Amino acid sequence: MQNDIILKGARQHNLKGFDLRIPRNKLIVITGLSGSGKSSLAFDTIYAEGQRRYVESLSAYARQFLDQMQKPDIEHIEGLSPAIAIEQRSAASNPRSTVATTTEIYDYLRLLYAHIGKPHCPKCKKELKGQSPEAICDKLLANKNNLKLIILAPIISGKKGEQKEVIDRARRDGFTRLRIDGQIYSLDDELPELLKNKRHSIELVIDRLVTGKIDKSRLNDSIELGLRCGEGNIIILLQKSSDSNEWIEEKISEKLTCLSCGISVGQILPRNFSFNSPYGACNVCNGLGTKLVFDPELIIPNPDISIRKGAIPAWRRGPRRLMIYYNHILKCIAEHYNFPQMMDVPFKEIPENIRSVLLYGSGEEVISFDYWRSGAIHKLSKPFEGILRNLERRMSETESDDVRERLRKYMRRIECPSCKGARLNPESLAVTIDSLSINKFNALTVKDAISFLSNLQLTEEEKKISKEIIKEILNRLKFLDDVGLSYLTLERESSTLSGGEAQRIRLATQIGSGLTGVIYILDEPSIGLHQRDNVRLIETLTKLRDIGNTVIVVEHDLETIENSDYVIDLGPGAGIHGGYLVAQGPPSQIKKNPKFLNGSYLI
Repeated sequence: MQNDIILKGARQHNLKGFDLRIPRNKLIVITGLSGSGKSSLAFDTIYAEGQRRYVESLSAYARQFLDQMQKPDIEHIEGLSPAIAIEQRSAASNPRSTVATTTEIYDYLRLLYAHIGKPHCPKCKKELKGQSPEAICDKLLANKNNLKLIILAPIISGKKGEQKEVIDRARRDGFTRLRIDGQIYSLDDELPELLKNKRHSIELVIDRLVTGKIDKSRLNDSIELGLRCGEGNIIILLQKSSDSNEWIEEKISEKLTCLSCGISVGQILPRNFSFNSPYGACNVCNGLGTKLVFDPELIIPNPDISIRKGAIPAWRRGPRRLMIYYNHILKCIAEHYNFPQMMDVPFKEIPENIRSVLLYGSGEEVISFDYWRSGAIHKLSKPFEGILRNLERRMSETESDDVRERLRKYMRRIECPSCKGARLNPESLAVTIDSLSINKFNALTVKDAISFLSNLQLTEEEKKISKEIIKEILNRLKFLDDVGLSYLTLERESSTLSGGEAQRIRLATQIGSGLTGVIYILDEPSIGLHQRDNVRLIETLTKLRDIGNTVIVVEHDLETIENSDYVIDLGPGAGIHGGYLVAQGPPSQIKKNPKFLNGSYLI
């Protein structure tokens, strides 16, 4: 492979047609005054041509899906590799994009929680454990000898009715005993009459055994039959002692089911932890963690003015007939509450009960409205829906983007009342690792997340399952830490990041990808970074270089320039006075070059 990238006649934007030789697999800094042509050389020439050539190497079918860049104004370039630009630009505005999703940490987290997470009941918080028939069988065989054991299969749990059909079906299926409301009866005897309006519980008696004298194959068959009849659930009655009439009752399930609350979780899969999937997302906010709601303070922005003068601006926009209709509605409400001056007094002086009706509706209270149709006045009595409910209905029913955009002005974003901003449904949030649910893990800073995973106490089986997953998560977390982002929380939305933070996250993601033979071009990655973290950023750039990449950095930072392998100085001025190659070479040689503007700072 060619050792250098060779450019001849670079004239893009204000570049003055110079020739340049750039060493490959080195850390190169392009420096100079602002406007001297640094970005024109790095992004608009080297990156643009590298990207253009890569896209042109693809098939015509593939090219139609990619943006093709224009050929830069240059005579000749050779020695290029595929180029990746990590620019200083604002982060994604998608509210579903977070630090964890951008760096792919969340994908591995979903795998981790799906494989070693401990599910709990979302109501009572008890840990849920599913057991196979073999495990249940081994557990029962381990009991003391000479204890009576009864296996029951629940078929009716707390349901009203006489349940005659259920009892008849049990007879037809060959069962000889039932437990009805806690008492065991023979189906050959007369059964108690079940009251229609009372809740009843009925279980099939699958088998009666004595511990120490149990045939394992018979026990296994009975457990499988009980689980099949009880839809995955059985009840075990075990005598406390051989001479006792007291019994220990235990509910066992092969599913992840809370037998106390009756909540079944089902199999835990990675998709259950995705807030972009209907299997995991909160069904109230659809995985956003927030909801847009109409805000009374935005609907009534100035309570010091009257309704007639525009106290309700949301009802003063739109077709004239609609405004007339709303005014008439308000007049009818004023008449109903015997407050005729309602339209003319400041909104804040309207009695509180009437203000409440205006905003939230009259509930079940009926109000008389009249309207004109076909040359006659008609009367209609019904509850008033309220301004907020009216706007919500209009928002959901309208097909006009303009109307939606106008109504959004009266809305504000609040934390989802169901998931409290966690984005996931209750079942997914009830799965924990070391008592930490996935949303609480996401609330940790990068530094705290590294500490948590490094000190995680797992069983030998869990270690075997999670070893590679935890390794990948820790690698990505450490990359973020290396570029000075240890203070960020994983749940932080990408749209709230500064340009420098977003660029360093993209840089950490690229390091995690492990690509080699690539030209990376960065735009001032040290911007917004505390000086104490600068060394760590430089170490990250050198690590990217050392795995076999060419790293080109547009930078003013003195420390970065000193630690680079090669410096390219453009200038001497900005705009039309820039675009010249002033100096080039390793920092140790170039700092004494009198033409190099930054040389005096390096000495």
